Amino acid sequence: MKKLFTICILILFIAKTSFGQDSVKRQAYNFHFQQTIITQTNLPFDAAYTGKNSLLPTQQTETSLTTTFYFASRLWKGAEFYFNPELSGGAGISSTLGVAGFPNGETFRVGGVQNKLYIGRLYFKQNFEWGNEKDTVDDDVNQLAGIKSKRYFSVAIGKFGMADFFDANTFSHDPRMQFLNWALMGNGAWDYPANTRGYTMGLTTELGQPNWTLRFALTMVVTQENASIWDAQIAKANTETIEYERRYKIGGKKGTLRLLGYLNNGKFGDYNLAIAQQPKGPVIDTTQHYGRHKYGFGINAEQYLSHDLGIFARTSWNDGHTETWFFTEIDRSLSIGASLHGTKWHRADDEMGLAFVANGLSDPHKNYLAAGGYGFIIGDGRLNYAPEMIAEFYYRFNAYEKKFYISPDYQFIVHPAYNADRGPVNVFGIRAHIEF
Repeated sequence: MKKLFTICILILFIAKTSFGQDSVKRQAYNFHFQQTIITQTNLPFDAAYTGKNSLLPTQQTETSLTTTFYFASRLWKGAEFYFNPELSGGAGISSTLGVAGFPNGETFRVGGVQNKLYIGRLYFKQNFEWGNEKDTVDDDVNQLAGIKSKRYFSVAIGKFGMADFFDANTFSHDPRMQFLNWALMGNGAWDYPANTRGYTMGLTTELGQPNWTLRFALTMVVTQENASIWDAQIAKANTETIEYERRYKIGGKKGTLRLLGYLNNGKFGDYNLAIAQQPKGPVIDTTQHYGRHKYGFGINAEQYLSHDLGIFARTSWNDGHTETWFFTEIDRSLSIGASLHGTKWHRADDEMGLAFVANGLSDPHKNYLAAGGYGFIIGDGRLNYAPEMIAEFYYRFNAYEKKFYISPDYQFIVHPAYNADRGPVNVFGIRAHIEF
């Protein structure tokens, strides 16, 4: 692993000195790099009781780190290859437990305190194009510069993140540059397929037209909730995701609406059955059985109001009868927010964002937690249910030539883990991000 890490650094250095981003119109290959360090601390807060998955009521400070190398290459006409080795380590406050909308969006890639190198993405993509309407594609992370038709069909297969293709949002999607909270990275109630580091294995397709795009993915499932081993029973354990994206303009300003639906299949535990088997202190893992499903939807909208100001909103829902398997314990979610660049105060490359989130649970899920059950993210041993409410504000300083950014961040969390007997919680953070 250390040798691979050294080789990646050497290749990256050679590539960036000999093959600049603007050296050719149609890139044969490119290299990019990012590193993000996030330190967060929470102030002490009131808690009537604390369980094994609770956010601890004492002051804590934790730091997470992720480092990613991005390599992309053209193979033949329409064919591209992507490889992203990644290094991560550190922790979130309370070992990333006790809040469904957790305040550090990078910690879902962190498997332990010690830094570990692993393969984040490794996938092949084939693109088929037709028509005369073209778009110019810029050199970017996992994106080769060139000309692309507005009418196309693409297939990608391998290891990737679902957020690479689905549920994008210009103003609220990337915890390395935008909002940090988990429920602001995407639709909070989308239990999207992923291993413990946020990646999945499978196939995704995309049909693109000038004003709309249709996507579909078929992916694998891990053997246990929030685990890393893929379930070989693919016929019984899989996920299906579909998304329709419509692009439009209102008053000459760009906007986008995305509609997402999903069906997860696997050996998930059932909340009601767990309570029936053991009314006090139910254990949902004892009810795991193939043939279980989770389905849901998400609505995702964004709209520019001016060149510098944009607004967004998301709402999502899932049936909430089976246990959370991949992402976090949210069964209903609503978020709204805005993003503003600093042109008016002569800091055009700075950005600030303000957002509000409301998360909720299904009745079976809340009954399970109230009976003393535990999920893999939350569980206070009992529950006085109330919606989890979150507000987040960040300011991103362009510290050096749009390559190095510093972002102070503040989050206010009411009813952490849906518990009116705990909180509110004040979380202060600072993010350092470098990319080239």
